[in-house]
Amino acid sequence: MSDETIRLATIGRIIRRRGRLLTVLAVVGALVGYGASLLFPPHYTTSASVLLPGAWEERELVTQAEIAGSSVVVDRAAATLGWKDVGNSELRDRVTAATADGNIIEISGTAETPERAQRLADQVAQQFVAFAARISGDSDAEAAAGPEALRQMVVQTSRRITELADAADPGQTVESVQTRTELAKLRTALHEAVNKLEEAGPAADKAHMVVMGPAARPTGEAPPTRVQLIVAGALLFFLLAVVGHLAAARMSRRLRTEPEIAAALGSELLGSVDVPGEQPAGRPEDSSRRARIRRLLGLDVRWDLPSPQTSGDETGRQIRYRRVCARLRDQLAAPGRLLVVVPDGDETALRAAGRLAAEAESDLPPSSSSGGPLLRVVEVAVDRPMVPDRDDESGALVVLSAGSWTAGELAGIAEACADAEHEVVGIVLADTAWARPTRSAGRRDAATAALAGGGARGGSG
Repeated sequence: MSDETIRLATIGRIIRRRGRLLTVLAVVGALVGYGASLLFPPHYTTSASVLLPGAWEERELVTQAEIAGSSVVVDRAAATLGWKDVGNSELRDRVTAATADGNIIEISGTAETPERAQRLADQVAQQFVAFAARISGDSDAEAAAGPEALRQMVVQTSRRITELADAADPGQTVESVQTRTELAKLRTALHEAVNKLEEAGPAADKAHMVVMGPAARPTGEAPPTRVQLIVAGALLFFLLAVVGHLAAARMSRRLRTEPEIAAALGSELLGSVDVPGEQPAGRPEDSSRRARIRRLLGLDVRWDLPSPQTSGDETGRQIRYRRVCARLRDQLAAPGRLLVVVPDGDETALRAAGRLAAEAESDLPPSSSSGGPLLRVVEVAVDRPMVPDRDDESGALVVLSAGSWTAGELAGIAEACADAEHEVVGIVLADTAWARPTRSAGRRDAATAALAGGGARGGSG
């Protein structure tokens, strides 16, 4: 898993094998989102539009939007509204202004109720228009009187030029002709200046802003709503759980696949067996309760391992043990004893090794002179592996669970077997198969007994 690319099949396996845990975490996340919605009361947002007539540049519109959301305008609106439960600084955070297409500034207000949000947006828009009119009103008289006085001056100057041109010598000398020509050019320049001044006149209308109707009363909460917080909490916890599983699997160095385990031990896989799952005996009350919780959440099943091929029932389980014993007999050149090495702490492998030894002993043909292998089970500590010296054993068989040991730990066990002059003749993987509910088994046994009884009665008849 640490070297593989994360695929959708991996995520699907997490969801299948950790479905109950992911569901519980999603419910917890939804409850956290609900709690967050209680801490943050619902808010409502609406907007009022202000139209700016005339030709405006982009930077000028941005400046007007900044003015609309400034503390001067918002403080004036707060003084008019007179809300005692909301301070001016908090009210500034609830007001935003932005430019829109068509020389329009959108002023948005957020409050606890739709009515308050509507009043806030309308009042800020009105105060903005009034503030802009007040700024431009100080220079309106001078701005209106200046162009008019200039026009009067241009008219008087044009008349004086005409009088000077008429009084000059009517073309008798070169100097008089040049003077009349210069005066004509001067009169033309003055007229062009007056025309440009008249064309620039509509720019004075920029200050006359208009509020485009009252703000609409909001009908729904502003995001994030309570439903959004609940869904976001559930989704966040779900994703964190999936990412946590992937991160744990990527950081783990334990071998999970059969080729990796066989390569680490330097031998071949003879087969895989399973043991029925059972509750540990002699454990305290809290340990058994903890085990029940793990089974309830599905934590007792490894998600990062390939899907085990369980036997299904006791008959199938016995067949698989016998097949492993038959492969062992084929591996040995001569019948003898084998040392079954089990890593210390691997309870599943220890139970499988014990049953494998019992199965090998019971599988001996009574009339055969050669017989089959006799197995002796020993546990070996993985931190300091020590295997008993070779006595009359003809090799070692390693029984372990997949996904429990690293390559270094398995290589240490293989080296310990080599030091004790034991050749690793094969590997057996053990897994836990949890039995079905007892009620279903009882029904199946009762049905079998009923069929057997019916067959007996039919035969006697």
